[in-house]
Amino acid sequence: MPGRKFLNEQAVTLVNFARTTTDPQVAARLLDKAADLSARSQAAPDASPRAPDVEQPQR
Repeated sequence: MPGRKFLNEQAVTLVNFARTTTDPQVAARLLDKAADLSARSQAAPDASPRAPDVEQPQR
């Protein structure tokens, strides 16, 4: 499963593409996909590295 950072970066890329297109249907579809990726990123694990001396949170 892709990490939170990757999904957020992809969503930002889609929003940027939507801003540059002149076709409103394409822009709407890109924004829909960006919203989907953004929602998926909320449930995705945070894959950022942690310092070795940091205690991991219990789940």
